[in-house]
Amino acid sequence: MKNTNTEIKAFFHQSTNTICYVVSDKETKCAAIIDSCLDYDHADGSLDTEHADSVIEYLQTENLKPAWILETHVHADHLSAAPYFKEKFEAPVAIGKNITKVQHTFGVIYNTERGFRKDGSQFDHLFEDGEKFSIGNLNCEYIFTPGHTPACGSYKIEDNIFVGDTLFMHDFGTARCDFPGGDARDLFKSIRRILNYPGNTNLWMCHDYLTDNRKKYQWKSTVEKQRKLNPHVKDGINEEEFVKIREEKDSRLGAPKLIVPSIQVNMRAGEMPPPERNGVSYLKVPVKFKERE
Repeated sequence: MKNTNTEIKAFFHQSTNTICYVVSDKETKCAAIIDSCLDYDHADGSLDTEHADSVIEYLQTENLKPAWILETHVHADHLSAAPYFKEKFEAPVAIGKNITKVQHTFGVIYNTERGFRKDGSQFDHLFEDGEKFSIGNLNCEYIFTPGHTPACGSYKIEDNIFVGDTLFMHDFGTARCDFPGGDARDLFKSIRRILNYPGNTNLWMCHDYLTDNRKKYQWKSTVEKQRKLNPHVKDGINEEEFVKIREEKDSRLGAPKLIVPSIQVNMRAGEMPPPERNGVSYLKVPVKFKERE
């Protein structure tokens, strides 16, 4: 039976094509914030909370109390505002337990400071696959959905699944798998796991990008629509075909413009690297010559 007490409010972050969600229980007024966004100017390194403040205004207007600040994965395209929300509401920041794999991989790539913890302890809670939790009276479950990264997860809240970067809209496709630790076969298995839920299960995207045939941003789909229409994973496409589609597409993609700052911040649960002796935090850019074919 559909739970009519579930309220979902989406906040589109225009500069990164990211959707942050507030999911709340109408009865208890408890809420969760999923995949929050911090405003960041890459040219001068300045930070702002304009988008996060719009979420806070909604929470306060609706008298909602966040019980969770949830991350689907370590995002490579925007900076998380989790610490800002945690300071305001004292809610725990949570992610899947495989965050440690990302921290080990990118800790080496970015040569993190001595003492950087690679045990996930920057987060308040690390979910196990299938772990149950609640938002007020709403029944929730963490679903391990690797492939885009080794630490991706989705959140099932009643008859809704917030899929992170596994799926995009049913007319667009799926997430890339060419980041360190990503794997197209893992992504295919994760997506099929999601698409085994009933056809009327609502699927909420973390990003949307316009297509030639669609001029308006959208972020809500269903299992049924994905199985019928998604060009990468609709029914009839097997694992080998998907891997071929995904790897060919990934070979033509450039790096996200905010990948360097995003990874360094988000693997720390949204915190900046420790300040240096002058009291300023710095984000590192590994420098290398481009390989020629």
